[in-house]
Amino acid sequence: MKSISIIGAGPSGIEAASVLARLGYTVTLFEKSSSPLKNIADKAFLFPNFAAAGDIVELMNKKLLNSNIVQRLDTDIVGLVREGDSGWKLTDAKGASYYSDLVLLATGYTPFDAHRKEELGYGIYEGVVTSLEMEKMIRYDNIVTSLGEKPRRVVFLQCVGSRDEKSGNHYCSKLCCVTAVKQAIELKKQVPDAEAYIFYMDLRMWGQHFEELYRQSQQDYGVRYIRGRISEASGTFDGRVQIKAEDTLMGLPLKMTTDLLVLMVGMEASEGTRCLAKAAGICGDYGFAQSVDPHINDCCTLHDGLFVCGSCKRPMTINDVINDGRAAAVAIASRQ
Repeated sequence: MKSISIIGAGPSGIEAASVLARLGYTVTLFEKSSSPLKNIADKAFLFPNFAAAGDIVELMNKKLLNSNIVQRLDTDIVGLVREGDSGWKLTDAKGASYYSDLVLLATGYTPFDAHRKEELGYGIYEGVVTSLEMEKMIRYDNIVTSLGEKPRRVVFLQCVGSRDEKSGNHYCSKLCCVTAVKQAIELKKQVPDAEAYIFYMDLRMWGQHFEELYRQSQQDYGVRYIRGRISEASGTFDGRVQIKAEDTLMGLPLKMTTDLLVLMVGMEASEGTRCLAKAAGICGDYGFAQSVDPHINDCCTLHDGLFVCGSCKRPMTINDVINDGRAAAVAIASRQ
């Protein structure tokens, strides 16, 4: 039976490893962090049913309790090359080498670095936070301003680092619209008196129950939506944030002061994805890994024995990447 290595212990990599292990294959799972599931460990609730992210993490970790899965944590794979007809050579950051007949790349994504949008004041004004930081506030029921007070007003800004020529990312990150709606609802649950505003280009509520969630946010929680982009954020003497924007429906400029400005950061190819996709010769658009095609062979590559799954290919939701991990496992098992 051929040896199988999976690079990345996120939801897609774990799901693929679990399916293959249950089918009787021995799998080596490499993860550069000290624990799996780093990208969802600090999430609060998942749309559209507000399932606790911690429960998903617990269920995914149980999938690793299989003697056919060998975990190699704190192992950062930085090299991936084909060794003739003998399979693939994996090299970690410490120079150690591993050999495998089949390799699945599941290296995931990284959040857009909001420091790159200087005009929005992230890292300059304490009242400007990212959606990841807001998610932690929600998880620990600790939504507070830079002064440690409950906010009276919170503004969410969509498409930070996505659909943005300035940042070089022309694509939609798929998650940001519904995440802002979900976070605004959670804000209103925890701080009922706070005003919640969402600035958007257009709302892409593409999934089942997502449009209903958008309507519920307005009807039941009073979330307000403004079609427009924020051009500038600055600090005020009392620790708040003043924003300049345009209401593109009304065609009017506006100024607003808020206690928190939440930047809904998009998804980019992770450093591991960029590095290994380049090393293996499967670079796609924007640094993501390239599959054969997005329809029939989305988990296969042009190289024999090399497979890809999850958000190392493009932005995906958690249920997307879990399903994609299962698909990759089937593709690998069919290859055996």
